[in-house]
Amino acid sequence: MAFPDEPQGVGTPSGETVHEPFPDENVSYSDNWSSSGSSTTETAPATSVISAPPPPSSTPTSAKGGGGKPPKPPDPPDESDDDEEGMARMSFLEHLEELRKRLLLAVGGIGVGFFLCLFFSDELWSIVVSPARNALTHLGVKPPELAQISPMDAFRIMWMDLPILAAVFVSSPWILYQVWAFIAPGLYKRERRWAVPFVVSSAGLFILGGIFAYFVAFRYGLEFLMGLAMGKGVHPTISMSEYYDLFVDVMLGVGIVFEIPILLFLLTLVRVVNPSFLVRHSRYAILIIVILAAVITPTGDVFNLALFATPMIILFYLGIFASWILVLHREKRRFPWRIFYKWLGIILVLGVLTTWVVFRYYGYHFVPHWPIFVR
Repeated sequence: MAFPDEPQGVGTPSGETVHEPFPDENVSYSDNWSSSGSSTTETAPATSVISAPPPPSSTPTSAKGGGGKPPKPPDPPDESDDDEEGMARMSFLEHLEELRKRLLLAVGGIGVGFFLCLFFSDELWSIVVSPARNALTHLGVKPPELAQISPMDAFRIMWMDLPILAAVFVSSPWILYQVWAFIAPGLYKRERRWAVPFVVSSAGLFILGGIFAYFVAFRYGLEFLMGLAMGKGVHPTISMSEYYDLFVDVMLGVGIVFEIPILLFLLTLVRVVNPSFLVRHSRYAILIIVILAAVITPTGDVFNLALFATPMIILFYLGIFASWILVLHREKRRFPWRIFYKWLGIILVLGVLTTWVVFRYYGYHFVPHWPIFVR
């Protein structure tokens, strides 16, 4: 028995596709119509509904239809990122704490050097007083000795001041390493490789400056100044205290001046200056060097001014040369060593020939005291 209101599609053949007027076609419709008390049960025929299309494949395809191509490999890590990660980030208070730590370590190194040099105070004083003895001997002053004015001069100089001065030179590599350790956190990782060359070259230049001051600047300058009044009714008498103060000023002043190439190299390393800037403003640098030499020169004569200013100017251009090498290394360019050695050899040969001509035909010869070259 069929109900009068049969649902649409009951009379259609079995297996025929029917689109139901529902918004979602994924829902299949099926129902059973039955009547209680009746032995006959009619069931609506099954209908098949079109399912939704399958999801797109997850295989990446190119915009131009080149499906199946492998993805582009990731870019290699940038070296600058590694350098940035290698740079330490420190606050202002952390910088002050680091500065305090490095100062204490530097002072501790000087203290250790002081106690070591204290055992050799007599030998150190013999080295210090040697230029005065030689100058007085060459000037004909007898006896060639210094004068002690105050009773405390000998104790203060020989057992206090002189070991400290020697300790500064002995511990200079340690002190300069502390300077590098303080500025290293602000540098890139590849720039920290300059630590060993920095310490070795800076300590070597400082000690070389002391050697130049002892054997050239102080020794010949002292004899020149003491000989100005000889034969004019003046007998030179040098106080032990004043002589030592002059010795310290010259030694430390020239030692610091010899650090000019290191200073220019560090300024180039942190990108404050560059070689072209230094060359363009070299005339101003020479003027500043002359003024600085006039300040640190223990006397006011032109001779000592030139004796201090000339090495400083040479060292300034040596610093420009070191800065240029750093820039070439940073830009991955090679230095023309062949041309450099060629011109260096030409200059050396010309210098040797000039010296030979002066000695051979003009009768000059070298003497280990002022005026150095005599006929």
